[in-house]
Amino acid sequence: MNNQLQFQFQFQFQFQFLLYITLLTNVVVSLNQEGLYLYQFKLTLDDPDSKLTSWNPRDTTPCNTLTPWYGVICDSATNSTVTALDLSDTNIAGPFTASILCRLPNLTSINLFNNSINQTLPPHQITLCKSLTHLDLSQNLLTGTLPETLPLLPNLRYLDLTGNNFSGVIPPSFGTFQSLEILSLVSNLLEGTIPPSLGTLTTLKMLNLSYNPFYPGRIPPEIGNLTNLEVLWLTQCNLVGVIPDSIGNLKKLKDLDLALNDLYGSIPSSLTGLTSLRQIELYNNSLSGELPRGMGNLTELRLLDASMNHLTGRIPEELCSLPLESLNLYENRFEGELPASIADSPNLYELRLFGNRLTGKLPANLGKRGPLRWLDVSSNQFWGPIPASLCDLGELEELLMIYNLFSGEVPASLGTCQSLTRVRLGFNRFSGEVPAGIWGLPHVYLLELAHNSFSGPIARTIAGAGNLSLLILTKNNFSGTVPYEIGWLENLVEFSGGDNMFSGALPDSIANLGQLGILDFHNNRLSGELPKGIGSLKKLNDLNLANNEIGGKIPDEIGSLSVLNFLDLSRNHFSGKVPHGLQNLKLNQFNLSYNHLSGELPPQLAKEMYRTSFLGNPGLCGDLKGLCDGRSQVKSAGYVWLLRAIFMVAILVFLVGVVWFYFKYKNFKDAKRAIDKSKWTLMSFHKLGFGEDEILNCLDEDNVIGSGSSGKVYKVVLSSGEAVAVKKIWGGVKKEADSGDLEKGRVHDNAFDAEVETLGKIRHKNIVKLWCCCTTRDCKLLVYEYMPNGSLGDLLHSSKGGLLDWPTRYNIAVDAAEGLSYLHHDCVPAIVHRDIKSNNILLDGDFGARVADFGVAKAVETTAKGTKSMSVIAGSCGYIAPEYAYTLRVNEKSDIYSFGVVILELVSGRRPVDPEFGEKDLVKWACTTLDQKGIDHVLDSRLDSCFKDEISKVFNIGLMCTSPLPINRPSMRRVVKMLQEVGAESHTKPAKKDGKLTPYYYEDASDHGSVA
Repeated sequence: MNNQLQFQFQFQFQFQFLLYITLLTNVVVSLNQEGLYLYQFKLTLDDPDSKLTSWNPRDTTPCNTLTPWYGVICDSATNSTVTALDLSDTNIAGPFTASILCRLPNLTSINLFNNSINQTLPPHQITLCKSLTHLDLSQNLLTGTLPETLPLLPNLRYLDLTGNNFSGVIPPSFGTFQSLEILSLVSNLLEGTIPPSLGTLTTLKMLNLSYNPFYPGRIPPEIGNLTNLEVLWLTQCNLVGVIPDSIGNLKKLKDLDLALNDLYGSIPSSLTGLTSLRQIELYNNSLSGELPRGMGNLTELRLLDASMNHLTGRIPEELCSLPLESLNLYENRFEGELPASIADSPNLYELRLFGNRLTGKLPANLGKRGPLRWLDVSSNQFWGPIPASLCDLGELEELLMIYNLFSGEVPASLGTCQSLTRVRLGFNRFSGEVPAGIWGLPHVYLLELAHNSFSGPIARTIAGAGNLSLLILTKNNFSGTVPYEIGWLENLVEFSGGDNMFSGALPDSIANLGQLGILDFHNNRLSGELPKGIGSLKKLNDLNLANNEIGGKIPDEIGSLSVLNFLDLSRNHFSGKVPHGLQNLKLNQFNLSYNHLSGELPPQLAKEMYRTSFLGNPGLCGDLKGLCDGRSQVKSAGYVWLLRAIFMVAILVFLVGVVWFYFKYKNFKDAKRAIDKSKWTLMSFHKLGFGEDEILNCLDEDNVIGSGSSGKVYKVVLSSGEAVAVKKIWGGVKKEADSGDLEKGRVHDNAFDAEVETLGKIRHKNIVKLWCCCTTRDCKLLVYEYMPNGSLGDLLHSSKGGLLDWPTRYNIAVDAAEGLSYLHHDCVPAIVHRDIKSNNILLDGDFGARVADFGVAKAVETTAKGTKSMSVIAGSCGYIAPEYAYTLRVNEKSDIYSFGVVILELVSGRRPVDPEFGEKDLVKWACTTLDQKGIDHVLDSRLDSCFKDEISKVFNIGLMCTSPLPINRPSMRRVVKMLQEVGAESHTKPAKKDGKLTPYYYEDASDHGSVA
């Protein structure tokens, strides 16, 4: 090794000497010595943006006052010597050649922030920079271990190596810096634990080790020796154990962030002695007990976030008298009343206490002294009235009070609160009329008053609510007519007023609501006819006017509403014929029952699947059982019987021929034995350009492209040239089948029902599209869009895996993440897939990804005790989250674990379970290999090494998703954002925010997840 280092040193010296001679012979006017060193440094770099063109070798000095060299800072007094080099954000690339830069005798500062400086930090060359006080190499591509020689720089005060790929442990020698004040190692690949030796750096003012995959370890008590420390950031450092009491020795501490770890125990009372603290972030841990007494001593405190822990007890009154700007204590177990002293805080502008067990009344003067902007007390047990003073200072923007026991009338003062944008008062016990001013607030986009006892009409002042998108009034005692002015709200997307006492006709102005997607006024007293021009509501998806007194004819133009999915006009007084235009709709729910409709049904609606859609209309005729009973359609009964006899004979001859054909060719096309085309029922979920016959004719063995335990998958090329995929699920069970077959039949039926229930409702570009389903007693077919490139698992783990380069794999990860994010965050209730794996991610012709196979998907229903448990485990080996395997409790975190395994597959190219792993799965293999051999032994060798930085960061996301503790896994919305930011970093890297570097997966407070 020594010979190799000596050879490298000799080679570098010879190269530098030859370069120096070349420069001397090619320049007309020779540079001074410092200029030669800098120009030599330039020649080692790639400068795609030509930022260093001003570094002219024909100058005499880099400190030229007429044409100064870019980024070169010289002595301000004499302007004769280089003292600093600032090339941040210049897009340069290349190694950090300390052997050149450190020859500048008076160089005190090097700033290469946000570039592509690569390779490693040379441990011995860096020690030549004896005068260096400031070294910033953050947001680059440096690899290897941290040089243990860095502490030999006697004057170094600032060291920032954030956002690189340093690995290994923090060297014990880092505890020997003589003058260091700032140490930031954020977002690297550091291992081991936080060394106690850092406790000897008594000059340190800021210590930031956040977002590193350390081994599980405790906060060293020696940290308490850093008495000059002002900022301590240990976010997501895999910390366990209790917070040491010695933290209370840090009397100058202003910012303490220990979030996103697994700390437990109580919050030490010693924290209350840190009177300089302005910010405390302890969210997403397992802390318990009560908030310590003495919090009133923290007079400088502006932010306290202890959310997502297991804290109990009351909120101390002294805490509420502090000048807090943000108080986040949600998802704990606080009980008791909210202290009245909280209303006395002059600086309180944000109060979020949702998801606890708080009770009592809100302080009567809340908002009177502080400029309150956001109030969220949802999901508690508060009672009493809304304080009239909430908007006294005119800054209230969000008022969220759902799921409580509030009562009384809404104060008229809120009707003058022009700053309001979001009002949710649902699921309480409010009564009385809503003040007229609230209906017309100009900036409110969400007004939810559902499930109360409000009365009175919708005021005509609603004309002023120009920003209103969601108006939800369900289950109240509202009455009167819907005002004509409602048609002026051009941004309205949902208008729900079901279960009230509205009367009169819906105004024709509703036809002006071009953005309207939901119109729901079921169970009211509406009368008249449907509004004229209703066919102009092209975005209408849900029309529910059931159980009213609306009459007249059903407009044929409803059939032109191409996205209409839910139509319920039952229990009204509609008359006339069923419009033929309704045949054009692709409806999941359709009900015209109990009206006065008459005449023949349109042919496409005269099917068994629609039989219950027309009950209680005695004048309707069609081929459905129960329609036209007792009528004589033909006068000559004898003639009718003659026709019937001829028809029966024809059928008999036909059946004999079919039987003969069946027995003659039963061994030739065995796959068609169960298909009786006359008994198929088709249910479509999109507008189709084909029928069931075109599908059934192609279900032979030549078209099979896959098979599984539930049936086979066929590729069917339609007459239009378009291809679809057809999954045949055998649901019927023969009489002589044993109990095992019966169980399989039930499982397959459940899978079919789950697939239809899920895919029939959702629409997303990254969820596989279910065109329709066809059913008989013995067989069920699901018709999907065809994916030419098959599944990710089949392609990735086959000989064609090399076709998937890193950009393609990255795009697949983003696509699949966006599909899952839609299921978890945009579906109500949220949908958990429960079988995320690479074989259930399908690829289209451009390798775009779709999440598929919803046979075991479940809507997540929560109870007072949390999410419901499943009766059996669903999922595939290697993808099942550890907590799901032994608790059977399903939620979104289970899918996130499985998706993390898919990420590890994309990064490593390996299967989730492999004999090479022994008793381990891919997750444990990846963690062990990373620890023992490094990242290079984990990554797929088929991937281009130029993407190593991006691949490593995606690998980190996979590790986060597969954390053994569900609470440490990010939400899917967060995963999408992290993946997108990794991709964006190849063009624009993150910058510093408020003097604090924002890592690529900076935790957004909005991801904590309000119930509102």
